[in-house]
Amino acid sequence: MYSKILTSALIAGAAAGLFAALLQFVFMQPVLLHAEMFESGAMVNNGNAPAAFEMPPIEVMRNLLTVAFYMLIYSGFGLVLIALMMLAESQGATISARTGIAWGVAGFVAVHLATGFGLAPEVPGTSAASVSIRQVWWFGTIVATATGLWLTAFGKNWIHWAIAIVALAIPHIIGAPEPEVYTGTAPTELGGMFAARSLGVAFTAWVVLGMLAGLLWSRAEDS
Repeated sequence: MYSKILTSALIAGAAAGLFAALLQFVFMQPVLLHAEMFESGAMVNNGNAPAAFEMPPIEVMRNLLTVAFYMLIYSGFGLVLIALMMLAESQGATISARTGIAWGVAGFVAVHLATGFGLAPEVPGTSAASVSIRQVWWFGTIVATATGLWLTAFGKNWIHWAIAIVALAIPHIIGAPEPEVYTGTAPTELGGMFAARSLGVAFTAWVVLGMLAGLLWSRAEDS
């Protein structure tokens, strides 16, 4: 059983992570590198900064580390996702590639969309609150959102659904930590583009992860 969970999670996670890294290189890295030029002072946001992305020489080690990071993080997500799928299956849920897509969307909502509602993905040179405070809010929001989604899907009565509503809402009622002042070197247009593309890449990667996790788990169950 444990080998089945581990194998399915690692294969699905590695594939989704590799796919996310490729999307990162195409859509996010140009924006990120452009913002780094403002942070370093190579470019100045004086209202006339060029919008065209200037691509510096390819950094092989940085790109390899990016691929490794994505494959590792999505393998971890895959382990959690398949463990939850196994728990849901024990309660009568059907796990397949199709239902896995819904699981992937739920994972995206919990890890990226709910947290991004308060703490949007940031480009370098953007003001932010203390890292430790943001991490506490970020982790708490994931736990609360995942709990709310689980109770929404598998709750048996109105008490469960009422708790789900509270769990989904409470992180945003508390509010994400904000910086004392808003400062930044990169243009706001870059920040908005980076946040939008980050969420788009994450959504696509989670759909792939959920689909592969559901497919691999269902096949492992049939074998």
